[in-house]
Amino acid sequence: MNTKDIILGYVERAKMAQRAIDHYTQEEIDRVCVAIGWEVYNDSNIQKLAQSAVDETGMGNVPDKILKHKNKVLGVLKDIKGAKSVGLIDEDHDKKIKKYAKPVGVVGALTPVTNPTATPASNAISILKGKNAVIFAPHPKAKLSTKMAVDFMRDGLRKVGAPLDLIQVMEEPSLELTGELMKYVNVVLATGGGPMVKAAYSSGTPAYGVGPGNSVQIIAEDCDVLDAAKKVFTSKSFDYATSCSSENSVIVHESIYDAFVHELIRLGSYFVKQDRKILEEYMWITNAKGYRSINPSIIAQSAKKIADGANIKVQDDIKILLVEGAEDIEHDFFSQEKLSPVLTVFKYHTFEEGYKILERLTNNYGTGHSCGIHTFNQHYIEALGLRMKTSRIMVNQPQASGNGGAFFNGMPSTVSLGCGSWGGNITSENITFKHFMNVTWVSEYFTPKRPSDEEIFGTYLAEVKV
Repeated sequence: MNTKDIILGYVERAKMAQRAIDHYTQEEIDRVCVAIGWEVYNDSNIQKLAQSAVDETGMGNVPDKILKHKNKVLGVLKDIKGAKSVGLIDEDHDKKIKKYAKPVGVVGALTPVTNPTATPASNAISILKGKNAVIFAPHPKAKLSTKMAVDFMRDGLRKVGAPLDLIQVMEEPSLELTGELMKYVNVVLATGGGPMVKAAYSSGTPAYGVGPGNSVQIIAEDCDVLDAAKKVFTSKSFDYATSCSSENSVIVHESIYDAFVHELIRLGSYFVKQDRKILEEYMWITNAKGYRSINPSIIAQSAKKIADGANIKVQDDIKILLVEGAEDIEHDFFSQEKLSPVLTVFKYHTFEEGYKILERLTNNYGTGHSCGIHTFNQHYIEALGLRMKTSRIMVNQPQASGNGGAFFNGMPSTVSLGCGSWGGNITSENITFKHFMNVTWVSEYFTPKRPSDEEIFGTYLAEVKV
């Protein structure tokens, strides 16, 4: 069977499954979402998924992946609970507008090697919320783990009598099959690296993609130093920094720099100083095309393993490697996204100086994704909100958990973060169930309410001479 026929088989089964639930009420589809959510939330299944992901990909660690599953799946279920996604979802009596939700159809969801089980688990709930079907295209190096997550969710569908083919997975993924999949589905969701997202947008099918991450935090002079250090440390070390939201750099005010760094070291960090160049040469190697790029063997690995690979001696309990930031941000590899527990540390004198470093780091790599600040100064917070070209700004929060929604903030829960036109994406929002609904607007006639010329132009004409 050729590539096209294989994909058409998946798509046709998905369409048949979707037609079978066309009559489902809001209550029925919500029950489906809870059923599949439970299968990737309960302790027994999560343990198996986390272990499989680590064994198959060699990335991250089991305890953190379990926690990630717990938080992400429960967070998505919390957000969709009581939300309308079927039939009449909104009505404006004054404008006499009614809005009716309809499915977008079959979604082709591309998943990353760094997060092969929590990504399909979270995305499937959001996609099915709108009565859609989904076909997952896993990374080839994570196909078994993604299939395990899908099999668990299909078991949930079975338990509530829903068609199993609402959720499918390509068992033998390849670039050719994924490319073909994107041609025949109704919507593409691409969660992963830049080439994947670019391919999604080039497929000719409506697509949601995510931009590259390079999350940076400003550590202001008025912050709670111990709290900020703990949150940055926890975020950066979580699951060996598999998350694109993991802090890649921190910019620390000179008055608290020593205290902040000391606390990071006390918590379990090692400051790489004279061996900085050695670490750089190990982390970025020359690829087959002659360009230096990230060494695949360091992605989502422990700080100890990375140090050992670079022949840098550290204690076994070290969780993060620290390096000093360079002035030449645009040409320093440590200013890029690292996808590893290696944190770059900068020092600044004035807020404007710190802001410029933040802006340069973000524009160099990761425009549109996210940034953060530890401060209680509302002027600093407002300055970032007004000026930074990022889609999300975390205040006094760990970014790895905060960006994608957490129980301590109001961000929508997701594993897919839009980065707006800054990051080459169609949306700057967190991708949620709302992005997998078509909405029909029904407009009824009412007595015309035309504004007068004075209402619209009065102030302007009073100020200028025409």
